[in-house]
Amino acid sequence: MAYAFSLDDVAYLRSGAGRAALSALADLPLVDASRLSDVRRAREVAPEHFAAVLETVLLRRKAGKLAFTDGLFTADALQQATAHPVAVHRARRFTGPAHDVTCSIGADLAALPEGSVGSDLDPVRLAMARHNLGDAVPLVRADALRPVSRGTAVLADPARRDASGRRTWRPSDFAPPLDELASAYADRDLAVKCAPGVDFAVAPWADEVELVSLDGQVREACLWTRGLATPGVSRRATVLRSGAPEWTVTSADPDDCEVREPQEWLVDPDGAVVRAGLVRHYAARHGLAQLDERIAYLTGPVPPPGVRAFRVVEHGHYSEKALRSVLRAHDVGRLEILVRGLDVDPNALRPRLKLSGSGSATVALTRIGRRPVYLLARAERT
Repeated sequence: MAYAFSLDDVAYLRSGAGRAALSALADLPLVDASRLSDVRRAREVAPEHFAAVLETVLLRRKAGKLAFTDGLFTADALQQATAHPVAVHRARRFTGPAHDVTCSIGADLAALPEGSVGSDLDPVRLAMARHNLGDAVPLVRADALRPVSRGTAVLADPARRDASGRRTWRPSDFAPPLDELASAYADRDLAVKCAPGVDFAVAPWADEVELVSLDGQVREACLWTRGLATPGVSRRATVLRSGAPEWTVTSADPDDCEVREPQEWLVDPDGAVVRAGLVRHYAARHGLAQLDERIAYLTGPVPPPGVRAFRVVEHGHYSEKALRSVLRAHDVGRLEILVRGLDVDPNALRPRLKLSGSGSATVALTRIGRRPVYLLARAERT
């Protein structure tokens, strides 16, 4: 169970003695084998706050996705905190100061325009946000469902765990519940961060749903309302990559793409595109076709630039026996298994294939119509 910080802990960690203790213990291994010696050393350095210091040292090592230097966090707050590039992307939609009504430790608030304010019910997280953001950012303790600001756009990131602490996908179990949040700010421009796996049909009040990925991992969905939404766009996928330009595809883009047999290249669209339901729009932009109208794999003679695509070596009817024979013929010993549209567990399948070759390959297992098929391919960066 994660350590429960107190206000006294936060005050100590912000003090000169606390900063010295954190510095002195920054090199601890903090692995299972060193647990006893780590605790013993921490007790010597910070007798009354050793647990808070140890937890903070550990959490700072996990906080690379945030912009804070020497920040303070709780385990739950850090887990839900937005990666800084994603927070910066989202903040660009706000043309003026905004109110983060669930500001927690301040990760989203740090990216919002100058003059923005934050509030939260948790006094410990507010104290940590004060440390992380400095004294210039106004913070107040307030219930997100009882507005304490007027006129400004609102950002919210409801907690997504139920009363027992388990992750929940039911918006009615969020804290605060999604519909109550929307109702409280029905007359304001509102942006609500959600987990990407949420069923967005439960939020009919959202004018636009945006799925965002960072370096190949889908990080969040954001529900935009009123003036924050893009006119004529109901769904958007935004792809962020370190060191590369971001790009986006929306429901307003053309979606005319064909369904074809496999061509030279196989393309597995970014997860944000898939979850936003914009596979056809992405395919149309890049001159690709679907293998099956219900499957997200795409094919074409030329893959989009800057993606990991798969040059098709051969394809055919899938059965374990047939695939085993194909892999043996191609001397494959290391295999990446992709599955979409079939009930196949790659981890269970791999040992049954009895790989023994010297080469490597990727196989995509899917279906075209009712036919199970394999596509043996070589992954390449385009």
